[in-house]
Amino acid sequence: MIQGTGSSVGKSVIVTALCRIFLQDGFKVCPFKAQNMSLNSFVTKDGGEMGRAQVVQAQAARIEPHVDMNPILIKPVSDVNAQVIMQGKPVTNMRPKAYYSNRKKLLKGVVDSFSRIKKTHELIVIEGAGSPAEINLRKNDIVNMHMAHIARSPVIVVGDIDKGGVFASLVGTLELLSKRDKKMIKGFIINKFRGDKSLLEDGLRFLEKKTKRPVLGVVPYFKDIKIPEEDGVALERGKIEAKNRKAINIAVIKLPHISNFTDFDSLETEPDVKLSYIDEAKNLNNQDVIIIPGTKNTIADLAWLKKSGLERQILSVINSRPQTILIGICGGYQMLGQTIYDRLKIESASQKIKGLGLLPVKTSLESKKMLLQARAIHISSGLEVNGYQIHHGRTIALSRLNPMFRIKNKECFDGAQNNDGRIWGTYLHGVFDSYAFRRDFLNRVRMSKGIRPLAVKNDGCSLENEFNKLADLVRKNIDMKLLYKILGSKK
Repeated sequence: MIQGTGSSVGKSVIVTALCRIFLQDGFKVCPFKAQNMSLNSFVTKDGGEMGRAQVVQAQAARIEPHVDMNPILIKPVSDVNAQVIMQGKPVTNMRPKAYYSNRKKLLKGVVDSFSRIKKTHELIVIEGAGSPAEINLRKNDIVNMHMAHIARSPVIVVGDIDKGGVFASLVGTLELLSKRDKKMIKGFIINKFRGDKSLLEDGLRFLEKKTKRPVLGVVPYFKDIKIPEEDGVALERGKIEAKNRKAINIAVIKLPHISNFTDFDSLETEPDVKLSYIDEAKNLNNQDVIIIPGTKNTIADLAWLKKSGLERQILSVINSRPQTILIGICGGYQMLGQTIYDRLKIESASQKIKGLGLLPVKTSLESKKMLLQARAIHISSGLEVNGYQIHHGRTIALSRLNPMFRIKNKECFDGAQNNDGRIWGTYLHGVFDSYAFRRDFLNRVRMSKGIRPLAVKNDGCSLENEFNKLADLVRKNIDMKLLYKILGSKK
């Protein structure tokens, strides 16, 4: 089990690396995280919803993602309320006290999922959440030390040296655990190190002497390995920008409850794209593409869009700059319509809000959630795309509609576009992950700017390559013999 001194220290990435390393070493390996809090989710082939981090880890292990790998997913709707997904299906919206009062039922679901995985895999790499030393959460814990005891799993604690105070964090984490929990901790990994490792030697020796536990390794900070990130913290660090003067400027509106922002990771891999996350109206000028992304609270985020002045600026840019394209994904698609209703108060206390009025559709949020892996055809180009839908909204046309996609595996249409195709929306997450469609879309933008299109080549963004690069990096920088010894394996 990989636990951490806090959130965003690199637990998910280390688990991903270990899944690929153990696969390379001949194990049938599977990731597991009992409880995940994230607005980035994914739909499995059998229509279940789970956190994207475990999806990526499953891909690293070359197995099909399944909701048993993440039996509980918590999706915050507001600061004090969240939707609870259990074994792939939404249960209800809960406040923290209600969630904790259901601990026994939730824990049973966790144990059932773990037991099923245990029967079919040789090695399970478990990810913790936050820190096991959060004393206020210890009583109701089902994801950190309690899970370690259920699984009888040795625990490696990861600390992020880039944040500062890594030795205090590691020692402090251990000191705040009970004697029973301390026995589960078998070593440490220091993550995100920059510089000369020899300068760490004194600190490493002190840590090992103080805790009587080994440091398995020091993993360098890296920028050249592209693994999808789960946490919104990634948005705070800024994004890679193309240096090409003729770059396509794409702005993603950074909604307060933005979800599935990994929809745009593939755009960043393109050499001619400068992608930015924008939350101020003044930064929308001179954008070639504006994207309103998915959200876990459509009405609240649309109200914020209006209050912040971004709605007014988006409409101004669309009206004054005829080459700018406006796209809405999922909740963003709903915002482009005429009206959004939430009569059942599924996401918000407000039951109705006026949309941007740019597409002839209206949306009602319903209790049943749409979960679908979709194989689709882009109607204008005939290109195939793959994606997935996760939404409570039911969107209907108010007049004749020009749909964006035809869903092949459900024989229905998706999305809408205006007459010139410059404003469009879709419920398909991951639509830009399909290389041919992505490149065709970007080339159309280039041509509208008077720039020659780029040749369509093989997709250079191969996750397989990235997983192998990550595994190589981690394997070179941690003591795998010691790790296998901790696991009790002769490998």
